[in-house]
Order: sequence, then C-alpha cells, then structure tokens
Amino acid sequence: MNRFEREAAVRRIMEQSPPRVPPELYADALRRGSRMLRRRTAVRRLTWLVLCAAAVVFTVWALTARPWAEPPSETTPPVTGWEGW
Repeated sequence: MNRFEREAAVRRIMEQSPPRVPPELYADALRRGSRMLRRRTAVRRLTWLVLCAAAVVFTVWALTARPWAEPPSETTPPVTGWEGW
C-alpha cells in the first residue's frame, strides 16, 4: 500500500460517522476519573507527610547525636615528662 492509498483509506475512515457510545459509559468514566483524582491527591499528601516527618526525624537525630562533632577519646594520651620528679 503506497502513500496515496493510505491517505485515501484514512479519509474514508474519517468520513464515516463515529461509532455510537453507550450512554452509561460517560457516568463510568466520570466515576473512575474522580476516584483516580482522589487517589492521586491522597498519595501526594501522604508523600509530603512522610517527607516532612523524615526531615523532622533527621533534624532531631542530628541535634541529639551531633555527628559533626569529634567523638571523645577512649584512651588517655601518653604522659611525658614525669620521670624527673
């Protein structure tokens, strides 16, 4: 099928009347669409809530653990210069 035949076939298809849509299809699509929007909104809110909670937990941990501070030495430093006493 060459280009002109394809264009003619497409024109014939487009000139035909569109198929009949069942009347209950609109109500079903509207119901499903609103349900999808509610789910997306709930997931988005839950994601933001988890992100904010994680930020608060990290901040509290960082303020209490102070990971940037050097840990105290576990051994005493060697003492020098006491032999002469």
